[in-house]
Amino acid sequence: MTVMVEMPSALRQFADNQDELDSDGKDVEEVLADLCGRFPELKQNLYEDEGSIRNFINIYVNDEDIRYADGMQTGLKDGDRIQIVPSIAGGY
Repeated sequence: MTVMVEMPSALRQFADNQDELDSDGKDVEEVLADLCGRFPELKQNLYEDEGSIRNFINIYVNDEDIRYADGMQTGLKDGDRIQIVPSIAGGY
């Protein structure tokens, strides 16, 4: 089973400058663990020290926010697309 992970431009430098990566896993957590194993610098940019995803990182599976599904345990099937979207802060 293969899923595609879309890398945002802010994180591409930690993933060999690739904009898409393929991975496999039964859920989002397994896929991100695979990517962080392949690209160790990615982990410190996605995860807090205690192991949770950073607050400003949003993750979608096929355009659906995983916060409204099963979170990191959101199940995946062959051909799914994961989008990693860092929040952008604005202000004056």
